[in-house]
Amino acid sequence: MNDDLQISLDTLDLIAKEEQALQDIFHNIDLTCQKNSLKVLKAFQKYNVSENYFSSTTGYGYNDLGRDNIEKIFADILDGEDALVRSQFISGTHALTVALFSYLRPNDIMLSISGLPYDTLHEVIGIVPNNSSLASFGVKYDQIDLINDDFDYEQITKYLKNNHVKLIEIQRSKGYSTRKSLTIDKLEKVIKCIRSVDQDVIIMVDNCYCEFVEEQTPLSVGADIIVGSLIKNLGGGIAPNGAYIAGKKELVDLAGQRLTCPGEGREVGPTLGINKSLLQGLFMAPSVVASSLKTAILTSKTLQDLGYDVEPKYNEARADIVQNIIFNDQEKLIKYVQGIQMGSPVDAKAIPMPWDMPGYEDQVIMAAGTFTQGSSIELSCDGPIRPPYIAYQQGSLTYEYGRLGVAKAIDELKN
Repeated sequence: MNDDLQISLDTLDLIAKEEQALQDIFHNIDLTCQKNSLKVLKAFQKYNVSENYFSSTTGYGYNDLGRDNIEKIFADILDGEDALVRSQFISGTHALTVALFSYLRPNDIMLSISGLPYDTLHEVIGIVPNNSSLASFGVKYDQIDLINDDFDYEQITKYLKNNHVKLIEIQRSKGYSTRKSLTIDKLEKVIKCIRSVDQDVIIMVDNCYCEFVEEQTPLSVGADIIVGSLIKNLGGGIAPNGAYIAGKKELVDLAGQRLTCPGEGREVGPTLGINKSLLQGLFMAPSVVASSLKTAILTSKTLQDLGYDVEPKYNEARADIVQNIIFNDQEKLIKYVQGIQMGSPVDAKAIPMPWDMPGYEDQVIMAAGTFTQGSSIELSCDGPIRPPYIAYQQGSLTYEYGRLGVAKAIDELKN
């Protein structure tokens, strides 16, 4: 028994053995990290980041040099014309909501082509009734499910020919579903399919959990607008909150008008001292994402060898930092999540239990011993209490901490 974290030597030996088999995959992750790091460094130098950018504004936030250049840097890194990067966004869901309300009007059609969106968007869209939903304003919603974890090109083409769709929404990460997350090559193929039928429809991609996993972004392959959270990948574990909307300039400007108010838009919004954290988090993000990927792959290989179903498999191409472990057993799900909490730096003595979490229809159990509340670029694990009882694990600020957290969770599961 390792006395420091009470992890059995058998588990530590198993982890060490699994690592040896993963060195080639880890090397490829390091290569992607190097390329994305170069991209970030070039953007910082292009826009002459200096200590002046760390200054704080209050009140209306007029003429915030740091804020305006941070948005140029994000746009450059994400291959977009422009970006809106604000701490006034509470979450990725909030940024998605602002974007949807920016682009959709009464009687417009929103079409999801990646199946049912993430749980927290259900009331935003009106799938679950809410008096402030898009549906309550007369926006129509429809969806086309994936087939064998890929887009249904035939149905998408047919739908676009027979309906005037204003906006297509694509969610790259799996959310609380059993499907695979969507890689850039699949996005590129479906965007070409869409544009062969409709040149004007807005293609919006929910990019949460996916930044810096691959070298390209959805904007690189033709998407109009992407949305993500800064307490996920691009915040690097340092940004305390916030989110971004990036892509075509006119669409980013529309989102700015909706986030604040028409007529003021992006000209207002105090940074309240957050600029340094946003820049430093972005600077660290390629390395942190690489650590998260290595932790996910180690988890996948080890749990698979212990007899559990996992998705994705350790040697499959990845689009995001999320690792699924399918337990088919409520108690095993709970024990594993509790083990992740025990291996965390914050609130390690807390014992997560299933609870009625706002925005979710099922009870959810969540381990998040994180420095930033709800941060999923830090090692965290959660899952809805419903069959087949899947744990959704993501993040880790460093691989070394992720390795320890996973070892503790495996030990709890074995016990």
